[in-house]
Amino acid sequence: MALRFEVLGRFNRARAARLTLPHFTCQTPLFMPVGTQGTIKGLTTDQLEEIGCQIILGNTYHLELRPGSQLIDDLGGLHKFMNWKRALLTDSGGFQMVSLLHLADITEEGVTFQSPVDGKPMLLTPEESIHIQNNIGADIIMALDDVVKTTITGPRIEEAMYRTLRWIDRCISAHKKPDVQNLFGIVQGGLDPVLRDICVKGLVERNLPGYAIGGLAGGEDKDSFWRVVAQCTAGLPEDKPRYVMGVGYPLDIVVCSALGADMYDCVYPTRTARFGTALVPEGVLKLKQNAMATDERPIDPTCPCMVCRNYTRAYLHCLVTKDAMGSQLLSYHNLSFMMRLSRDLHMSILEGRFPEFVKGFLRTQFPKGDVPKWVRNAMVVAGIDISECCTPAKCPRDAMDAPGTDIPELCPPTKCS
Repeated sequence: MALRFEVLGRFNRARAARLTLPHFTCQTPLFMPVGTQGTIKGLTTDQLEEIGCQIILGNTYHLELRPGSQLIDDLGGLHKFMNWKRALLTDSGGFQMVSLLHLADITEEGVTFQSPVDGKPMLLTPEESIHIQNNIGADIIMALDDVVKTTITGPRIEEAMYRTLRWIDRCISAHKKPDVQNLFGIVQGGLDPVLRDICVKGLVERNLPGYAIGGLAGGEDKDSFWRVVAQCTAGLPEDKPRYVMGVGYPLDIVVCSALGADMYDCVYPTRTARFGTALVPEGVLKLKQNAMATDERPIDPTCPCMVCRNYTRAYLHCLVTKDAMGSQLLSYHNLSFMMRLSRDLHMSILEGRFPEFVKGFLRTQFPKGDVPKWVRNAMVVAGIDISECCTPAKCPRDAMDAPGTDIPELCPPTKCS
């Protein structure tokens, strides 16, 4: 095992921790930007370090297609190849089962892809995924799992969960560098609490360095989303990192952190930047709107990033409609926002003011008190009283009676009228 995970502070289920990896010592909760082919579009590694990025995520499938993992290995590994001195995580390629399903055929052996580059078939087995990731050299590597959309129901969900457990053993056997790379398993099981529980217990028995919660953020309703996160974090070890895959909305990260998760990744901050949208404490700011054309304010007056210090909304409005520099500057700001959110989560837990931070975050995002019901429900389980942030509504504890994960025992006593 090539990591150390030390919990430094807690509030109920939320925790602030130090995650020591071969290339960097990180603070959690943390957000990881997605650099699919070893780059965050439009940003240099110096800029990423400047804003406080701790881990970058790379994609096994795309890196194997171009430039090829063997070339990366021959040139000293992905850290050296992309000039990144901090930590890296590579996903397994399993997500492409969902995103590129029209190109994929899934069997017990693995996943056969039709290459979008040259049309040739490419077989990705658990062994091959680990071999590629060993070549790439990331600090954290992910097991190949059988991914299905959470909106799918029926026997396919059960099939995928049990196949994920069979494949983790093949991944463990194939892993040649456990002393310098950490293999994380991925919890599957759709929205079925019984299947999720079987998968959690099966993975915990393997005593892996860390665990991910997969198969979410794919179109399921938010009440189901938080319940799966709550169930899985409750069943995963206290002394290992917990990674919710594909989550990048700031509100989701705050809620999942309150429920005991530590790590997140998503293309959202950079993808939304390319569409001219900036992340701000109140939600989002759409810089393509005509109202921005004469606005001399920065994106966010409270943000210390280089973009907010130097450029107005009017200037950025001009760029995002005509120039690639606009998406680069917005990507810089949006990732700065996510890194600052990560630091604020960490410090608020460490300093014993996490409930106040959560309530301040919600007041800013929902000044009218219209906090979504799913957030209110989740905060009951997290043990955070947010009633002062909400307009009068039906008691969130009633949601414990809704179909889904049976977790009322995780809900602390609360005064419900």
